[in-house]
Amino acid sequence: MKTITIKQPWATLIAEGYKEYEFRTWKSSYRGDILIHAGKGIDKEAMKRFEYLNLEYPLGCIIAKAKMTDCVQVNEDFSKKMLQKDKDVYHNLTRKREKALYGFKMENIEKIEPIYVKGMLSLWEYNYRK
Repeated sequence: MKTITIKQPWATLIAEGYKEYEFRTWKSSYRGDILIHAGKGIDKEAMKRFEYLNLEYPLGCIIAKAKMTDCVQVNEDFSKKMLQKDKDVYHNLTRKREKALYGFKMENIEKIEPIYVKGMLSLWEYNYRK
């Protein structure tokens, strides 16, 4: 099954339903089931910002299954909409970038028992058995 590695706290925020888009500088034509892998990387500033949620942030494991339903190029209108939805989760959309940014829409998120496995770049395959 396709899998995407995401830094913490972002992986957990997707697994818990706080974040519905994952952002990358590359677009994807993939649509379908996808596993959310919490990488070993940590966004320290964001971890502090979300301390109040009292969530667990496991590292180096697959923590959720979702359906990737869309890939949209981030523009000013999209950024405004996301900031209105949750300015803490989507605050990075206001940064100036040299490359385009794409949002991978995650739906039907289901937390799973952690599966400890090494992550990879881009979308990668993991032989998931429920």
